[in-house]
Amino acid sequence: MQLIISDHLVPAHAMGLADELLADLPQRWSHTAGVAGRAADLAAAVDPADRQLLLCAAWLHDIGYAAAARDTGFHPLDGARLLLRRGWPMRLCALVAHHSGASFLAAAQGVRGMAEFGDEHSAVTDALACADQTTGVRGESVFLEDRLAEVLRRHGACSPHAVAHAGRAPYLRSAAERVQARLLSAATA
Repeated sequence: MQLIISDHLVPAHAMGLADELLADLPQRWSHTAGVAGRAADLAAAVDPADRQLLLCAAWLHDIGYAAAARDTGFHPLDGARLLLRRGWPMRLCALVAHHSGASFLAAAQGVRGMAEFGDEHSAVTDALACADQTTGVRGESVFLEDRLAEVLRRHGACSPHAVAHAGRAPYLRSAAERVQARLLSAATA
């Protein structure tokens, strides 16, 4: 059992845990590594004090797919609960629980338990969503609209993803727009 004693986060520790947990899921690992790379590219969109947190959340956002995390079958919540059990900071756990508009999917699937973790609606949340939604299933860079369409194709027109799309897609587009505005502001500062 790994126990993180302080709120000091080290992306290498997060990468190691993701590598351990996703070893049997090579495509998920590729996506995760791509998201972490994309998050590093977007890090200027968040406060310097939150950049390590963003990178850790990017590495850990999909660990709920791992067999060791399975609880509800809803990977954002399962990953957050596993991190909490292992002593990771609550803020990081909450970012994992709510990554990429997970609350929209939770509502569509009737998942209970999301209230265990606060949704901070911050620059970090936006950057994590943007990194996740501009990275394809094999870790490749994709456009947000292409990723949204791919998810709908993969899960189907009657899936919870399709039900959640009406609220989730505008949320994700807005997050990406805020990230781009913050990056522009940081570049001109």
